Amino acid sequence: MLKNLYQNFILKYPIRVLSLLLIAILSFGYYATKLEIDASSETLLLEDDVDLKFSREMSKRFQGENFLIITYSPNGDMFSNESKEEIQHLNEALEKLPLVKSVDSILTVPLLLSPPKAIKDLVDDVKTFGNSDVDSELVKNEFSINPLYKGNIVSEDFKTSAIIVNLHKDQKYSVLLEKRNALSTAKTDVQKQELQNVSKEFKTHRDEQRLIEQENIENIRAIIAQYQQNSTLFLGGVNMIANDLVVFVKNDLLIYGSTLVLILIVVLWTVFRTLRWVLLPIFISILSVISVSSALGFFAWEITVISSNFIALQLIITISIVLHLIVHYNELLSKYPKASNHRIILATILAKGTPTFFAIITTIAGFSSLMISHIKPIINLGWMMSTGIALSLLIAFIVFPTVMVMLPKLKIKPKKQSKKEHFSFTQACSDIVKKDKRSIFLVTAATLVFSLTGASMLIVENSFINYFKQSTEIYKGMKVIDEDLGGTTPLDVILTFKDIDSIATDNEEVDEFEDEFNEDANSEQYWFTKEKMDKILEVHNYLETLHEIGDVQSLASILKIGKQLNNNKELDGLSLGLLYTHLPEKYKKLILSPYISIPHNQVRFATRIVDSNDELRRKQLLQKIERDLSNIVHPKTAEFKLSNLMVLYNNMLQSLFDSQIATLGFVLLIIAFMFLVLFRSLKVALIAIAVNIIPIGIIFGFMGWFGIPLDIMTITIAAIAVGIGVDDTIHYLHRFKDEFAKTGNYMKAVERSSNSIGNAMQYTSVTIMLGFSILVLSNLIPTIYFGLLTMLVMFAALIADLILLPKLLVIFKPFKKASKDAPQE
Repeated sequence: MLKNLYQNFILKYPIRVLSLLLIAILSFGYYATKLEIDASSETLLLEDDVDLKFSREMSKRFQGENFLIITYSPNGDMFSNESKEEIQHLNEALEKLPLVKSVDSILTVPLLLSPPKAIKDLVDDVKTFGNSDVDSELVKNEFSINPLYKGNIVSEDFKTSAIIVNLHKDQKYSVLLEKRNALSTAKTDVQKQELQNVSKEFKTHRDEQRLIEQENIENIRAIIAQYQQNSTLFLGGVNMIANDLVVFVKNDLLIYGSTLVLILIVVLWTVFRTLRWVLLPIFISILSVISVSSALGFFAWEITVISSNFIALQLIITISIVLHLIVHYNELLSKYPKASNHRIILATILAKGTPTFFAIITTIAGFSSLMISHIKPIINLGWMMSTGIALSLLIAFIVFPTVMVMLPKLKIKPKKQSKKEHFSFTQACSDIVKKDKRSIFLVTAATLVFSLTGASMLIVENSFINYFKQSTEIYKGMKVIDEDLGGTTPLDVILTFKDIDSIATDNEEVDEFEDEFNEDANSEQYWFTKEKMDKILEVHNYLETLHEIGDVQSLASILKIGKQLNNNKELDGLSLGLLYTHLPEKYKKLILSPYISIPHNQVRFATRIVDSNDELRRKQLLQKIERDLSNIVHPKTAEFKLSNLMVLYNNMLQSLFDSQIATLGFVLLIIAFMFLVLFRSLKVALIAIAVNIIPIGIIFGFMGWFGIPLDIMTITIAAIAVGIGVDDTIHYLHRFKDEFAKTGNYMKAVERSSNSIGNAMQYTSVTIMLGFSILVLSNLIPTIYFGLLTMLVMFAALIADLILLPKLLVIFKPFKKASKDAPQE
């Protein structure tokens, strides 16, 4: 069937076939313009995470703000008139930006202890450093003892302060997001159509807002740049990280594409020294990249940090397909110099059709296994690359023969005679297999020990700050916030009291309160009971003991300040009620509303994790907090739940481990099935699986021994590497089977296979390794790890396929002996 297709159609009408393919690719190429990048926090979350809904609900309830942070470190004194004036000008410039709602700094936060005074006097006259002539020494003293500000808005050494840029909430985004999430389980056709419409509207609005937010960040950076002469300023915040990630991904795509093409040109010329074998593979690869980019645009699969290397993957896989065709064509050309070009092309396609098809199917299986994950970007990467690889196979097996049949037959270049024997890597591997009796298995055993011990030390961990190179502005800014201003990753503890305590019944207290303030008592004022306040203080104080946590803010911070204001006596419920009801709204939103919700009988403890702490282990920390709080908070009194980004990110990280096991198991089962179908031998299938487990083990061993964590990028390496690496195993076994049928001798089959298909394996592996080496140019550390580890696994796979695989074939002899009539060599 394949022979008839090529003989009677593709090779018979090459111009028509090639023209139709090019027209289709270029027409479909319109969708490549719709290719988009998504670097939002949504890409780091599990789609079905129950904690995600709770976190969003709590953010809405406790008025979670969307903000950016500017770290300000003046060359002089933080509290000098010069610094005060500079911060004031900076605040005014920022407040003029259309997206900025307000700006908080040391000039605008309420001063509660400068000097200390009674609650009634405080709520009637709240001072700030910016709107009063409060002595700077008093202010400095307050920032050193006020738990709301110490190590939070000002560093403990007073060298750095935070300028918080509060942004206007995007209400439309929130409404559309809620609608989309509510319809995510749509079952009826009407609901599905509504989901499609809402998703489209959400995406359109999000893309528009991205451009607006990008402009806003650029404007803020332009303002910051004006003050860098006398101070050091860095910009931080979720929006800034998302914006910079998009920039990094765009740069990576440009670098990967252009640099990799240059590397491939150099490699192809070095190996073949023929212009045709440089231009044709590059042409096929470019068509492949255009096709897969169009597919991404058509299916609305957005590029994320995880899939930012898709161009590199696509180019590398396409080149590896074409290289096998080129090597086999050259081999046939040397073997049958008088055969027609048409016949050599047809023989090449027929010979490489089956092994290449099965090799590509296993590669697709490797990428398809990523769809088992619950993380949308990883799932999408599986879809992207599975589609792209299928397109690469189709394009390569159409363009290669149609172009080659239209070109004149290549002339065989005479080999230069030399008295010196040139080193041959494949021959060296063949000699090792032939002469070695024990070393191969001793090295294999040592490798297994290395792998198992390393894998036992593998951790599932990563921090946001470690995503970036230390030379980047984003890293420097996050480092300052992390170390000097209370940490970066938010973790909330939500405490829900079981029963609403009865309103205070102390009539004398009530009468005194009414006489003093001459107003009706509001029931909210009496929510602040001693039992609640004691429990809030106990939880707050516990959280402050954890060295992994930087800043802790809650109602307890106000309780501690109140104690200082009340002659070192704890505030009673009525005083707290007064503060809650009479504090000006703009200050209430800053120091009270984010931490209590009286209608829901809830309090919030807002903490930030020191993300740069090398000893941080998220899972263990969260488990410890839950275990300890279960002893502090009695279930009859209240319930607690952990929330916010720390929990969501940890859930994603922990799912990686389960996904890794599931994906690897899936890939190995698929590969075993492929080998059974292709070679109809259980022994061959087991040998092939054993050979391909070694490179995976080396990767996990290497990661464990060198402390490289399993994260959202490195999880994909094993499945991808197996999918790509097993290609060589298939090609070698297919060739070995043919050579053994000719010779009937295992050692001769090894030598002939290694010196024929072994060369193609060597070229493709070196090309893949060099291709992945460009990932070290990325600004993202996980991408760099991905590139280096993939290079390592491809090298390990090549060695295993050229040494361990043939050795196992020689020992276990899985193929039937040739008949007596078989040609002997």
